[in-house]
Amino acid sequence: MPGYNNPMGNSPLEVKVISKRFGVPNNTSLDVFVQHDGYKALKKALASTPEDVINIVKNSGLRGRGGAGFNTGMKWSFVPKQSAKPKYVVCNADESEPGTCKDRPLMEYDPHQLIEGIVIAGFAIQSHQGFIYIRGEYRYLLDIVDKAIAEAYAAGYLGQNIQGSGFDFELCTHTGAGAYECGEETALLNSLEGLRGYPRIKPPFPAVVGLYGGPTVVNNVETLSNVPHILLNGAEWYANLGSPKNGGTRLFCLSGHVNRPGVYELPMGFPLRRIIEEVGGGVLGGKKLKAIVPGGSSCPVLTMDEIDVNMDYDSVAKAGSMLGSGGVVVLDEDTCMVKFVGRIMRFYAHESCGWCIPCREGTSWLKHLFDRFNAGGALPGDPDTALDVSMNILGKTLCPLGDAAAMPTISILKKFRHEFEEHLQLGYCPHEKKVVSV
Repeated sequence: MPGYNNPMGNSPLEVKVISKRFGVPNNTSLDVFVQHDGYKALKKALASTPEDVINIVKNSGLRGRGGAGFNTGMKWSFVPKQSAKPKYVVCNADESEPGTCKDRPLMEYDPHQLIEGIVIAGFAIQSHQGFIYIRGEYRYLLDIVDKAIAEAYAAGYLGQNIQGSGFDFELCTHTGAGAYECGEETALLNSLEGLRGYPRIKPPFPAVVGLYGGPTVVNNVETLSNVPHILLNGAEWYANLGSPKNGGTRLFCLSGHVNRPGVYELPMGFPLRRIIEEVGGGVLGGKKLKAIVPGGSSCPVLTMDEIDVNMDYDSVAKAGSMLGSGGVVVLDEDTCMVKFVGRIMRFYAHESCGWCIPCREGTSWLKHLFDRFNAGGALPGDPDTALDVSMNILGKTLCPLGDAAAMPTISILKKFRHEFEEHLQLGYCPHEKKVVSV
């Protein structure tokens, strides 16, 4: 939106690190970025050694913000120091997880921050080429990011002999065609090489054999945007912003039945209940809470009795779900969970690349079963069949797309089984009837 420079939700509870320049006039320009500490971290990194940079990032507790939550510095350390083939840094900007919209504002409102993080990552692993792989539907961001890249080249922050350091680094953008599957790092690499976006068998992992067969680091936009702040302020500072082993802040995308939806930057470990009630202003219309999706549609749902959890990777995993990509979706008491899981499955059945039989066939079967439920023609054994199909997808595919379809389905079938039974008994959705009669 032209002239709109503040896409965030704005809450006094926020701790703004990677969003601190949002709302600053002309915040996409190099001049404004430099006026607000831009590229200072890069200069600091170039005056250090690659090993020092990796250790600082490792000790900061920064974990991948794309979903897996692996320690970023540790991931960088897996790249071999010596390689017969070129090394690469690939930024995963293929943000496709339903309920997630955090990478878009980072590219739209502070692209130089991302560029700086990528160059630092390149120096850390001694790579000289980077790519920003942008989701197909984000094609409008190309002009913004490409303009920032051109400014960085002109000012000597990209290209040959960066800032007189002797370090060279080239960077360009590349768009996908809008496939959810290409958010998986090896499918993304295949797409970047001009191949079909199918996942690769691992091992070997991209850190050793990645893009064009060379050692490759793949990190997402939010992860790389944090790197300059860690270098500038130190590992201890960043680690202390969050909870143990979960350093820093997180962009949480709050949506659904909530009074104040938006993207909020909060410390890692911030309580989920407070996100809903204080940051989001409670459930829309004063209704009761039914369920929460804590980290994007691929995560197992939490019930209203399970929301007393801290939002970091370890705590949410202990609660039986995942922090994922930070997409928090609030579902109120009138939400039909049968319809909700059906909508999720239509997405995953459509986005399955078809490479694995359990995913290709399983998601189609689940879509068929839930469509039958929502049409009023479900059979008594359908809930058990859906659970059985989901369990036979889980852990049996080459990439996590199958798991992404199976995990929320299993959680909804187990926690809201009574709603499926009600559909079977009545032959229609009781929530729809309730709405019609009001």
